[in-house]
Amino acid sequence: MKPIRLPQPDSPTAVGVPEIFEGGAHSVVRRAVVIGNGFAGSENQSLGLVRALGLYDQHVLYRVTRPRGGINEWLHWLPVWLHKILYYVMTKLSICSRITRANKLSPFPSENGGSAGLASILEADVKHIVNLARDAYEKDGPLLVVASGRDTISVASSIKRLASEKVFVIQIQHPRSRLNRFDLVITPRHDYYVLTPEGQKQVPNFMLRWITPQEPPDEHVVLTTGALHQIDFSTLRSAASAWHDELAPLPKPLLVVNVGGPARYCRYGADLAKQLSDFLLSVLATCGSVRISFSEKTPLKVSSVIVKEFAQNPKVYIWDGEEPNPYMGHLAWADAFVVTADSVSMVSEACTTGKPVYVMGAERCTWKLSEFHKSLKERGVVRPFTGSEDISESWSYPPLNDTAEAARRVVEALAQRDLTLRP
Repeated sequence: MKPIRLPQPDSPTAVGVPEIFEGGAHSVVRRAVVIGNGFAGSENQSLGLVRALGLYDQHVLYRVTRPRGGINEWLHWLPVWLHKILYYVMTKLSICSRITRANKLSPFPSENGGSAGLASILEADVKHIVNLARDAYEKDGPLLVVASGRDTISVASSIKRLASEKVFVIQIQHPRSRLNRFDLVITPRHDYYVLTPEGQKQVPNFMLRWITPQEPPDEHVVLTTGALHQIDFSTLRSAASAWHDELAPLPKPLLVVNVGGPARYCRYGADLAKQLSDFLLSVLATCGSVRISFSEKTPLKVSSVIVKEFAQNPKVYIWDGEEPNPYMGHLAWADAFVVTADSVSMVSEACTTGKPVYVMGAERCTWKLSEFHKSLKERGVVRPFTGSEDISESWSYPPLNDTAEAARRVVEALAQRDLTLRP
């Protein structure tokens, strides 16, 4: 049985890419800066886009950091600059003895078990990045800046304002307002849920003007179905080879279960874990083997229910959290997936394979996350996990290809500025 059913997509830079213009280095983008926020779900989107554009080996990762620990966990709703000022004042005045200084920066592990692939991560400093764009412009041409997440918005927009002719700035995830601060905005369609009739019914009138987004999408907004990520044909092929000895011999069909954790718009606890366990027991007879993985966000009250039920079952393997992380191997070798509904990233990555994806707990999701699952279901990309499935009966769909499609739109937007990617 073939481990991968995903067709190899065309390179986003291979179709419709203009020849290198006569302007020389000034018209060719050869380098990229990624601005992250320390969250794997956000940073993987930027890194995935940079990879799809062929600049992964020419990027530097900077990170916007916040103070951590103690009362800082209650201050994350503040703009990052205000949070830092408040933290500094409280520290100087010794108001809160439990405040701990931010941890030393280190590569943040990604949901797919990898890391940024860099030896170190630098603090995102607007002046430094602007100087980097200016100083190397004559030799290396314009700088591609890719940022994702709320905390990166002010940094990315400031870089664009200060070095507009020497940078091309892409903001991933909706930046709330004034989209013209960026050259391109890439965001899921469900971020515009508030502008739909259904969304407006759920928001009190006095709050409508404060809810993102405030502007409908225009020509420089790229709408995706799900999250961008680093999963593509080449990474799956490499994972299939790396995990061949461990996963290829397993009895088929192989069902992979990815469990996340409660989220803002998808809350659950031990009750969902118990329901998931019951459903897995119901389909176990149609599975050759089952492998279960928990994410860093999975609370103990969820994982303990599942571990207690399946720890002694010879058909079921539960990853213990120790390296190496089998996430990529699972994507490559699984015949079907069950994914909890809380993580847009995990669902999007599974749907990139074209293999059956069953979602657990989508009925518990609200607001724009509910809209995301509704759109996938209507397209036939996912099905709800009910416990009555025959896992040996496969089905397929056109795989989600958001990252490659977004990369194509970036190439088109660059061409409008007479820019092209390095050959």
